[in-house]
Amino acid sequence: MFVALGLALVAAGFLWRGRVLRPLSAKRAQAAVIRDRSRNLLRSADMAIAEARRRAARGEPAIVTVEDVTTVACRHYGHVVVEREEAAAALRQRYEAANCRVDCMTDAFN
Repeated sequence: MFVALGLALVAAGFLWRGRVLRPLSAKRAQAAVIRDRSRNLLRSADMAIAEARRRAARGEPAIVTVEDVTTVACRHYGHVVVEREEAAAALRQRYEAANCRVDCMTDAFN
């Protein structure tokens, strides 16, 4: 009987392994969603800048638009709706961080 009880506990532990013991609070879940969205938009801006640099001919400036960031966010991260202001803010931040003033142009500052 003890062996059967032990096997049942081991089986239950095996099935429940990795699950959260307490549910996430709504506030923490929302904060995680906001963090992930912000991080995904920054990555989308990086990818759009890299793609624009690859497309640019030698000696020409790379042209990165807010629409490029929106397209990458929709295509790679599945964001259905990306506000222009959010995408522009992410592009401005990554534009400054990547020192793009030397070889890029953007409409994010309009």
